[in-house]
Amino acid sequence: MLQAFFNGMSGLFAFSKGLDNVSNNVSNMNTPGYRGNDTFYRSINGQDGQGLGAGIAGTEVRTKAGETRQTGNDSNAAITGAGYFVLHNAQDEVFFTRAGQFVVDKDGYLVESVTQNRVQSIDAAGNLQDINIQSQRTLPPKPTTRVEMVGTLARSGPTESSHQINTLKVFDASGSTHTLTVKFEIQLVPENSWQVEVVDAQGVILQTGLITFAANGSPLAGFNTISVPLTANGATQNILLDFGTPGSYNLASQVASGPSHTLGAKVVDGSAVAGLSTFNFDEKGIIKFTYSNGEKRDGSQLALADFADQRALIAAEKSLYRAPDSLRPQFGRAGEAQFGRIQGGYLELSNIDLAQEFGDILIIQRGYQASSRVMTVSNELLEQLYNGTRGG
Repeated sequence: MLQAFFNGMSGLFAFSKGLDNVSNNVSNMNTPGYRGNDTFYRSINGQDGQGLGAGIAGTEVRTKAGETRQTGNDSNAAITGAGYFVLHNAQDEVFFTRAGQFVVDKDGYLVESVTQNRVQSIDAAGNLQDINIQSQRTLPPKPTTRVEMVGTLARSGPTESSHQINTLKVFDASGSTHTLTVKFEIQLVPENSWQVEVVDAQGVILQTGLITFAANGSPLAGFNTISVPLTANGATQNILLDFGTPGSYNLASQVASGPSHTLGAKVVDGSAVAGLSTFNFDEKGIIKFTYSNGEKRDGSQLALADFADQRALIAAEKSLYRAPDSLRPQFGRAGEAQFGRIQGGYLELSNIDLAQEFGDILIIQRGYQASSRVMTVSNELLEQLYNGTRGG
């Protein structure tokens, strides 16, 4: 009878521990990246095989992935498939998580927003390092080096024998803009030629030259480009006016007659200082930067880690996991080997299933009630025995 009493008590302790675990799962049902735990019970036996009640064998992490949800924040990321994000803190500790709530801190480091641990990238050699986008916040200015002249010049017709392209904006090495005007005057000698004059906003002539076309209207070799010197801030740069490949019609051409000239100018390169507009992650975890001038650049690539036995991971606070010394992580990149792909702008939710948790609660409740009843009956029998002995 005494053993039955203690067996019932061990059941109460075991089921209360199980309820603690279920309550923790339920309370974290809305925690991004949280993975629930299952409680496992074990029987306790003496050396002679006598049953001594029940205890907790331990808990095990549920490795099933949670659902993903779009957040509208491009710096968030979720993993579809195997893998964990890799984090590094100031104490040189390494953590792993499925919660990709990433933000950029004041120093330009990509960090996990809850813990402020730095997110790790992986380079071509497989080395891990912090991700810092400070140097990618702006693009330096670039001078204009080439302008494509696209369209036609009409040799005869109702239009005048001249043509003018106004407000051609180019950039110098400091990113400042300069407005140029390109003037065309028909020439009789040599045949099929045009005098070109490039003037700046103050009316200063920067360059003059001759453009000549072949009989078929395509640019003539040696007369299909004009180099325009532009001096700004004490430095001179050359801007090439390109009328196209000789013998082809890829850019400019001449027609015998037409209602009007259609020749225009397309600035191929050059830009002012461009600020970072947005950044996000592609499916390989590569950071994609987009700048105010429309230019796009690639940044670091997120590192992922995988383990031979995910259930051996040690749960830490804030949806983080540690790897025990006996479990070595395998690092890699999204979309390679066994690793899953990255969903930029998404977060993985917890993998808690409330239906399962409520089912476990009912089982625990019944077990707790039964164990309590065993203790009550054992106590009544002991009391009856005591009363019977006292009465004798």
